[in-house]
Amino acid sequence: MLRRSESITHSRIAHRILIRNAQAHPPVLASALVALALCVGNADPSAAQDVAEAAGDASLNIADQAIVEQEPRQIDFEANTIAFDSENDIVTANGRVILRSDDRSVLAETVIWNRRTGQIVATGDVRFVDEEGNQLYTDRIELTDEFDAGAMDNLLLALREGGRLAAREGARAADGSITLSDASYSACAVIDPDNCNKDPSWRIIADRVSYDPAEKRIRFRGAFLELFGQRLLPLPGLAVRTDGSAVSGITVPDFRISESNGVEVRAGYYWRLADNKDLAVNGYVFSDAPPMVSGQWRHLTDKGAYQITGYATNSRRISRFSGVPTSEKDARGYIFANGRFQFSPEWSLTGSVRAASDRTFLRRYDISRDDRLRSTVNLERISNTSYLSIAGWATQTLRLNQPQGQVPLVLPVIDYRKRISDPTGLGGTLELQANTLALFRDQGQDTQRAFAGARWDMKRLTNLGQVITLTGMVRGDVYYSDENAFTNTAIYRGQSGWQGRGIAVAALDMEWPFVGEAFGGTQVFTPRVQFVASPPIRNLAVPNEDARAIDLEDSNLFALNRFPGYDRVEDGARITYGFDWELQRPGWRVKTTLGQSYRLDTDNNILVDGTGLSGRVSDVVGRTEVRFRDFVKLTHRYRLDKDNLAIRRNEFDATVGTRQTYAEIGYLRLNRDIAAGIEDLQDREELRIATRVAFAKYWSVFGSGVFNLTDRNEDPTLNSDGFEPVRTRLGLAYSDDCLELGLTWRRDYVTSGDAQRGDTFQLYFALRNLGFR
Repeated sequence: MLRRSESITHSRIAHRILIRNAQAHPPVLASALVALALCVGNADPSAAQDVAEAAGDASLNIADQAIVEQEPRQIDFEANTIAFDSENDIVTANGRVILRSDDRSVLAETVIWNRRTGQIVATGDVRFVDEEGNQLYTDRIELTDEFDAGAMDNLLLALREGGRLAAREGARAADGSITLSDASYSACAVIDPDNCNKDPSWRIIADRVSYDPAEKRIRFRGAFLELFGQRLLPLPGLAVRTDGSAVSGITVPDFRISESNGVEVRAGYYWRLADNKDLAVNGYVFSDAPPMVSGQWRHLTDKGAYQITGYATNSRRISRFSGVPTSEKDARGYIFANGRFQFSPEWSLTGSVRAASDRTFLRRYDISRDDRLRSTVNLERISNTSYLSIAGWATQTLRLNQPQGQVPLVLPVIDYRKRISDPTGLGGTLELQANTLALFRDQGQDTQRAFAGARWDMKRLTNLGQVITLTGMVRGDVYYSDENAFTNTAIYRGQSGWQGRGIAVAALDMEWPFVGEAFGGTQVFTPRVQFVASPPIRNLAVPNEDARAIDLEDSNLFALNRFPGYDRVEDGARITYGFDWELQRPGWRVKTTLGQSYRLDTDNNILVDGTGLSGRVSDVVGRTEVRFRDFVKLTHRYRLDKDNLAIRRNEFDATVGTRQTYAEIGYLRLNRDIAAGIEDLQDREELRIATRVAFAKYWSVFGSGVFNLTDRNEDPTLNSDGFEPVRTRLGLAYSDDCLELGLTWRRDYVTSGDAQRGDTFQLYFALRNLGFR
């Protein structure tokens, strides 16, 4: 190895040259002497030739190393063979030549060093690695005596952060920036998971490309996008970052054909204003509708983050949902904003705003299929032992023919909880709670509520392994309501004016797990019994706003109160019994739950028929889960009628397959026979299916469907014949490490205002490593 210097003196060489392996063979020692002579800037080049001749060969094997220092940069140099042209003062190294200087290195078959000009030229399978870890592959590269790369031919630049640049020729400046001509860029892998070569799925070709390592940015001039070797789109002004972060530029368009809007083309521009904020603006052009614009603003602050998204257009609506378009165009749009701010470890603020100009805008432009839009704000304080929430809710209904005036505004909702460990010395935990609610409607009942309560829980483990839980709860409620007659269901109204009630509940719960071997694995069988008692409660005296959709399920079988909210509480005494069983063996896991409850009294005026809880003996509810590795997952939930074992609830979800190829099926039937107008949820029957089949490594076909199986016997308000498709979808997709491409067909079978039923076709692709879609 040799460190070269053109200004070094004879005396300094004597101190800096190091010849290793003193026992080396004569050719090796002579090689080192040649290197010594070559490094003497003031020496006669013929001296080197004399040394070589004395050794018997002018081209010598170098197995040992010589080191010479240059200020300010040192270059380590080693090769299999080296030759010196004394007439032209040129050193030629051949055979796996390696040059190193600080964090840079060059590997080549041949290196020619012109000592008069200071130029170093490397040729033959050249690899240059800079201090950033970027690797440059080329046929030929020129280096200065400061070890900076210059002109290059037929090069490939592999960036450390990912991505590759190839070009016919290029040059590297002293600051590390690289300028390329007739270049292409791709962030795709060139080797597949089986370690076989593959062509990039996409690449950007350009007349000129510049790479700035300081900014980690690549800029293109005269750029086009190629997919699978076919030129597709011009990309003027394109710039990307090599570290994967976003950069300002034009986004890739989306194409869609729909029944409501005709042919749709979406394109836009993205501004990265700073590392903590950006703005994206999109334009939509339709063949059958006026154009539309949208924008999204995102901002990360020192206390939190928020985003604002908006859509705006001017188009015709459907008049009164009759299916007849109006003659006048209206301003239409949608806004969605949300954010979270953390002011201290305890205090935080979360908010969300969603609002649309009309009920069919989101569906017509395929933005969302929600049937209501909720806006909320919530100020919270959370500590180790307490919780405070001050919140508000507003809802906009998107359901056709539902009056907005009957949808409530909830403001404020205040909830405070305090947990105290072992307050009496008997053990357990005491939780204090205070809650208030104010609910207003323009065309309906108004309700205000406040309560304060305490709940004590104590859990003990007996010597026999039984888990005993004791619970006691007391609460006092105050209500005020008016215009109660606007509520159609009488049992939900309550009495108008001021009303109060007291609640006291006590419960004893016992679980007794048994563990043993079974079927080549381990099983756990846990019988469970619970006793709950409460004196009579004035339930019907107060309004019911949040506890209407009661249904006995496995999830609430052992709950202290089977109602979902605060406005209704089960009174009387009951015993609930059941068991959990679980089996685990290699690759398999099976869990099942089964249970039922028995009431000690017959007062069921708040538990209507069909909920599974109206009789003294409840229906039987259960859940079974089966899982085999990550290939099979099945969940079955059910409720059986206590009298004839008729299935009142039958819910089935199953997934079979891998991440690439799978089938999913979901089925739900509610056969509760609840009287019309009593419950919010009537009988329903629905089937959902989805499947995906992968082939040829990166390709897949997929499909899904939602089908309404409800007939007029189950819901008299429907005109369905028992099989009515709601929505179906088919598609073809390609997905690899850097490209997502797909063609999707979807058919909607229901017309909602100006969101027409019909077919929608969408062509989309996402260049994953470019940071835009």
